[in-house]
Amino acid sequence: MLNKTIVLNNGYEIPSVGFGTWKTPDGETAVMAVKKAVECGYTHIDTAAAYKNEKSVGAAIRECGVPREQLFVTSKLWNTERGYEKTKAAFYKTLEDLGLDYLDLYLIHWPANAVQFDNWAEINAETWRAFEELYEEGKIKSIGLSNFMVCHLEELMKTAKIKPMVNQIEYHPGYMQDGVVDYCKKNGICVEAWSPIGSGRLLENPLLLEIAAKYGRSVAQICIRWCLQNDILPLPKSVTPSRIEENLKVFDFEISDCDMKRINAMELCGWSGHRPESVTF
Repeated sequence: MLNKTIVLNNGYEIPSVGFGTWKTPDGETAVMAVKKAVECGYTHIDTAAAYKNEKSVGAAIRECGVPREQLFVTSKLWNTERGYEKTKAAFYKTLEDLGLDYLDLYLIHWPANAVQFDNWAEINAETWRAFEELYEEGKIKSIGLSNFMVCHLEELMKTAKIKPMVNQIEYHPGYMQDGVVDYCKKNGICVEAWSPIGSGRLLENPLLLEIAAKYGRSVAQICIRWCLQNDILPLPKSVTPSRIEENLKVFDFEISDCDMKRINAMELCGWSGHRPESVTF
């Protein structure tokens, strides 16, 4: 079934399942994976400067046979490039590496935090000011954040002229981050899930295996469908053609309320260990 869409708070549509490229090696592997994803029906491709594969992702976009305007392309600003001037330069470097004229979505990859900077809030505000200008110039169709927790969001909203459209966070069974999810939903900010399968750490989870068997699905499909039913936009990643295809086949079944509650109640598992409030990279 074709990928469905969600309408962001600026009226722009985003496909409800994205194709992630984190840890996808630059070169032939990345080109193959993205082209296969588009062939299978993904129209939403997520990359980042820090992934060091933007050139290959861009090549795949040009070679895939689907018109650019029918694809939704996301990239992200890396931590070393925060601040007004550096953000502008980094954005144009990303456009150049991707070989594109515009982005559908650009995200601040991680917030500056109080562990690293006394003036963390000012750094985030100046970075966001550059994002707002690029958005107003039409270089980016929608702008957002990644890994911003409530403390970072509340501070940013004090100076933001444009509300973020997206916040991409770690989200999967066993790690739901209810506080920031609730804040985003109340403020009309779409939540995207990176690592929706726990970077593979959930594939042998007994409860998920049991539920997957019940529905005749893979654990990955259960995790992706679970995200969708919790109104979260998942970004599954794979370089295996069969799994790339399988991960998009999540629109033809529904997890029951009872099983959703069982998954929602899972204890902490599959977590990356990264806390945005205290990371030092």
